[in-house]
Amino acid sequence: MPAERPQSPDESGERDLSAILVKIVSREYRDSVSLMQLSAMLGRLPGVEQASAVMATENNLALLAEAGLRVDAKGAHASDLLIVVQGEKSALPAAIEEAMKSLTRQAEDDGGETHAALRPRSIQMALKVAGDANMALISTPGDYAAAEAMKALRLGLNVMLFSNNVSVEEELALKEFARDSDLIVMGPDCGTAIINGTPLAFANVVKRGPVGAVGASGTGLQQVSVLVDRLGSGISQAIGTGGRDLHREIGGISMLKGLKDLAADPATQVVVLISKPPSPDVAERVLAEAAKAGKPVVVVFLGADPASIARKGVHAVKTLEDAARAAVAIVKGEKPRDSYTGVPDLPAGLPKFAESQRYLRGLYSGGTFCYEATLLLGELLAGVHSNTPTRNAHELADVWQSHHHTLVDLGDDVFTRGRPHPMIDYRLRTERIVKEAEDPQTAVILLDVVLGHGSHMDPASEFVPAIHRARAAAAAQGRSVAFVGQICGTAADPQDLARQSRALTEAGMLLTESNAQAVRLAAAIVAAGVQPRSGH
Repeated sequence: MPAERPQSPDESGERDLSAILVKIVSREYRDSVSLMQLSAMLGRLPGVEQASAVMATENNLALLAEAGLRVDAKGAHASDLLIVVQGEKSALPAAIEEAMKSLTRQAEDDGGETHAALRPRSIQMALKVAGDANMALISTPGDYAAAEAMKALRLGLNVMLFSNNVSVEEELALKEFARDSDLIVMGPDCGTAIINGTPLAFANVVKRGPVGAVGASGTGLQQVSVLVDRLGSGISQAIGTGGRDLHREIGGISMLKGLKDLAADPATQVVVLISKPPSPDVAERVLAEAAKAGKPVVVVFLGADPASIARKGVHAVKTLEDAARAAVAIVKGEKPRDSYTGVPDLPAGLPKFAESQRYLRGLYSGGTFCYEATLLLGELLAGVHSNTPTRNAHELADVWQSHHHTLVDLGDDVFTRGRPHPMIDYRLRTERIVKEAEDPQTAVILLDVVLGHGSHMDPASEFVPAIHRARAAAAAQGRSVAFVGQICGTAADPQDLARQSRALTEAGMLLTESNAQAVRLAAAIVAAGVQPRSGH
């Protein structure tokens, strides 16, 4: 097969871009996070409009087509790596060359030729190299993920299943097999875990300590683990379950297993359970087991009434920050409070808004952060809209166009087809920051900044120029815009938390300790500046 396939715009799609260049790398596998990072790196190269590195599965080819990257991948197999770059014709060969250099660097970082010679090609081979392993992290394309996960389970391994596109039926079969074998399946679509102090996929570097967590939410686990670390305590284990685990079809199998394991773990003094509201019968099952855990359990089911959750041995809270603070209070022997997140004082030097500036615009990379923000903001302001609507917010008619108070989860599938997740690739969000600032109705722009393994290595390098462009765009129309955000990260994360905080603060972003605090501060700024009209 040809190594590289140039395609003209007429061959490749409807968009009026100069060219597409395709590179097929036979039998070259990379995990999803590495591919997203490679895609983001290529997208930042001069002359490149769009780039994607994926395994050449039918599903990925369809996603590329949906993103406007219709490519000729004839002869490519699902085990082949596909690199696609679109943009100025003269810039594309260099981009492909850079991609190949990056792949070589990755291989060298993994241990070079000596290690490559020992690189296992199957789970069985891996066990011969690491015979004491008890967990497999699976990040294959979804079409093959369930089969690989079952192989691992049959070999006696716990499974972290990063892959998505696994059916509910496959998930149930895997989890029932795991339950009957006293194993656990974290996932599918499990993006965060910290096992024995090692962060996996998208996770922060936190101190080890007495707080264990089980969560159906990746960024929910990140927020709680980061805040526990900042409060001076630490994490024993952070176990992801995948977002569907507490649905009625799955029955909370992995959360129940995680709870059971942490209840028996002598290193864990208090357990935190994190989820959006489960199916009612699943919630009752989980809470009944929590009450029998023999150690305190803090529960945050975002959107659920804490009064309906609390029972003997179970402390229910409303926000992720409340969960972290309650857990640390219990560890210290203190009585946990129902809420720790009040309305913050307004900082000095806020911009004076024009009469037209009535609305808040939240641009999130963390889906749970967006969901929590929508719940909280809907209690504070009228006319909230989101692409992840809650009982307090309306569904956006057009996710690309904000309407009144708007909170957008940019990690939603509609935004990530053919492009990396916004925790890795900031282009979509930085473009939207400037667009929102140009809107004469925008008063406050609300952001989350997620550090840790898997995430962008220098978020400030993307945000600071965007904030400056946004401020200039607003100033050209005689307005100022306020920026509010929170950094989900620790001092031990590879991005240098102190440097990120300093750069964003110097650019004018008002930073808070948590997502809940950021939402309440942003709402208070809007309310202080104007009295927004209700309605939508």
